Order: sequence, then structure tokens, then C-alpha cells
Amino acid sequence: MKSKVTKLYICTNCGYQSPKWLGRCPSCGEWNTIEEELKSVKERKRTSGAERLLTQKLASFSKISPANFERIKSGISEFDRVMGGGTVPGSVALIGGEPGIGKSTLLLQVSDKFAAQGKVLYISGEESPEQIKIRAERLNIKNENIFILPETNINIIGEYINLLKPVCVIIDSIQTINNPDLYTVTGSVSQIRETTTELLKIAKEFKIPIFLIGHITKEGNIAGPKALEHIVDVVLYMEGERYHSFRLLRTYKNRFGSTYEIGVFEMTEEGLIEVNNPSSYFLEGFEKKMPGSVIATIMEGTRPILIELQSLVVPTTLPYPRRVVEGTDYNKVLLIAAVLEKLVGINLVNQEIYVKVVGGMKIKEPAVDLGIAVAILSSFKNKHIQNGTVFVGEIGLTGEIRPVTYINQRIQESIKIGFKNLVIPYSNSKNLRKFDSNVKINFIKYINEIFNYI
Repeated sequence: MKSKVTKLYICTNCGYQSPKWLGRCPSCGEWNTIEEELKSVKERKRTSGAERLLTQKLASFSKISPANFERIKSGISEFDRVMGGGTVPGSVALIGGEPGIGKSTLLLQVSDKFAAQGKVLYISGEESPEQIKIRAERLNIKNENIFILPETNINIIGEYINLLKPVCVIIDSIQTINNPDLYTVTGSVSQIRETTTELLKIAKEFKIPIFLIGHITKEGNIAGPKALEHIVDVVLYMEGERYHSFRLLRTYKNRFGSTYEIGVFEMTEEGLIEVNNPSSYFLEGFEKKMPGSVIATIMEGTRPILIELQSLVVPTTLPYPRRVVEGTDYNKVLLIAAVLEKLVGINLVNQEIYVKVVGGMKIKEPAVDLGIAVAILSSFKNKHIQNGTVFVGEIGLTGEIRPVTYINQRIQESIKIGFKNLVIPYSNSKNLRKFDSNVKINFIKYINEIFNYI
């Protein structure tokens, strides 16, 4: 089998290939992302159509049984949740996140759980076995079924997987793995794509789940071609603020489950600890009878979570009053402020508005619109909210309060935490379940009715 070296120009953002250099990628539209790479192409002997047909692994759809693909439980419920209820054998999952966020810590803890079911192969291209051992001792992990392999050659890695037959494989990280048959540097677009494709073949052949740790760029995207996220089965991002201890493991792609689930963890000296009741965690330190403080509910996948919204509205002498937003969309707050001025009749032209989601959560859901509006009005009037009240609703530009999804789950979570006075859209009244008589549910149609709750 002969091989020849060809010169290609590849976009580092999307993986587009061109025979010549271009200033702008015609596929993704990014500028200065086309880089020159040398690629080794093996010339394979062609076979006839009949020969190719005979070599294909055909299987009748009616005879395929998923019996051997029962999900593997890791024992970490928050991790199993984002994986869709467990890890599917033969799947490849990519986990991204900022440096130091806890990706390696999480997968080392997952290794410890999987090691109870068999051998686990932990492949490190960045750390030595001694360095990994230091972290394992801090996490109190001493399992003899975890095997550390400091290797970056994909061909050697494949041989070790074939030899060890592990129950799962962890690659830390995919940007350090290389294929020596390619005349490109480690971490290049070609290397990442080819090595990930090879690992996918290994996972399907041996029915072994493989977890890949991925670096991210300064824009927050996983380094390498966008095609990387299309190759793998599951894409997870670990999120969290530098000065907060909580970590969110969020699903962005899952061929075997929901793409809207999150797992909540708390980073401690002993590693990541599951937070089974996120609402209580995010409401810790909540003070009642404080103007500008409001409780709202959000949905993360199938999980309702109560969060605290805070607003501070103060007069200013600046010609352009400041609008500072933390944890939610800046334009959303501007829109809500405009609706309040127009339809509620309060003057915010000479007022600075500060809005914050307490705890470091980042929220995009429209169901927090009503909570933000009430928080701004509460701070502006310097009046606190009625005790134990939770606000849920989306605000339209004409001031109507629009319905939200999963209203019964939101109410049930509020009652569970101890909030029994809820303000919800009138449009959701027809889909409500029956709740205890001591639970008061208030319906609201238009934004100007929020004065009743301040």
C-alpha cells in the first residue's frame, strides 16, 4: 500500500478543506482561519462492486437486538442524568470546559466508579502517572482496576485497548493524541479529526464507552474542527464561575438522551460532590423582606430549579444611565425595562438598573421575565415582595404574560422548598393539577397587575 503526501489548506474553525490558501473560509465565514497542512494519503487497491458488497457487515433490521446495549450506571447520579440515564456501551463522549474547571477530576471519579465493574484505562497525554496519582490520593481513589497509560500514539492506544479489554476508556486530552501516519502537528485539525474517528471505530468494535476531554478556545468553543462535535455521540460542557464552588455539567448533544439536562456539583477539597437539591443550594442565604429580591423557577432539562433574582435601581446624574446585567441576557433586561416604562408607567430614564442572578447561574429561559420585572419594580419602589412568593412568566412586548412550559413541575418544586404563594400566567390555569389547599396560586394576565404583589 503506497502513500503520498499532499498539501491542503484547512479551516481550523470548521474543517473546510481547500487546495489553495483563502483569507476567509467560504464554509463558516471566519477570517484568517485557513492554515496549511501536509496530509499523508494512502492509495488503496480498488475492489469491484461485488467484492465490496461481500465485505460489508450486513444485518437485517428485524434481527438487531439492543439487549447488549443496556446503559452502564456509574453510580454518580448527576453524571448519569446528563448521559441520558447511564452510559451506552460503544459511545464516545466529549467533555469540554475551561482549564481548572474540574474535567479531569470528574472523569477520575467516574473511573473509580466504573472500576468496580472491571478494568478502566486512563490515557494521559499531558500528565505523568505520578501526577495523576497525586490527584487520586486527594480524591481518596485507590482502585487497583484503574490503569494509567501515558501515551499519545493512537496506534499504540488501540493495541492496549485490545489487550486490556477495559469497561471504559478515558482520553485526557484528545488534542494530545496523534496519528504518526499524518504529516501534521499534534492538535491540528487533521490530527484531531482522524484520531477521534479512529477512537469511534474502536468504541463501536469493542462496545467500550470512551470519554474524551477537550480543550477550549478563548471564545469558549472546543478546540479543533466543528466536525469533532459531529463525530462523537455525546457533547458535554462543564461550566462554573471561578469564585463559586458549584459546577454545572450541561448536555449539548446526546444521541441517546435529552440535550437539555444538567448535572449540578460542588467543588470541594475532596473533589466534586453531587448536589441533589439544586434549589436549596442556590437559595442558600436568601433573605426575606428585601426590596429587589425575587424568587423564580427555571427548567434545566426535566429538572425545575428555584433561583434568586436581585435588582438594584438607583438614581443617576449621568447622561446615559448604566444597565449592568449578570447571569442573564442583557437585551432581555432592556426589553423588560422598556415594557415597564411604557405599560406600568414608571420612569427609568434617570435610573441605573443592575440585575443579577445569585449563585453564578447563567439563564436564558424566558420564564424568568416576570421575576426580573418584579425585582426591578420592587427596588424602584423600595418595597419588598410578599413572603414565600415565586414568580413565573414570559412578558410580551404588549405587556401580556405569556404561558410557560412544565408549570406543574415548577409549582411542585416551589412547594417542596417551602414556597406556597405562586404567581403564574393566566394562560397556564387550564393545565394545572390539584394542589393542597394551603397553596395559593395567583393568575396574572398583564404586566401592570404586578403592583398587587409588592
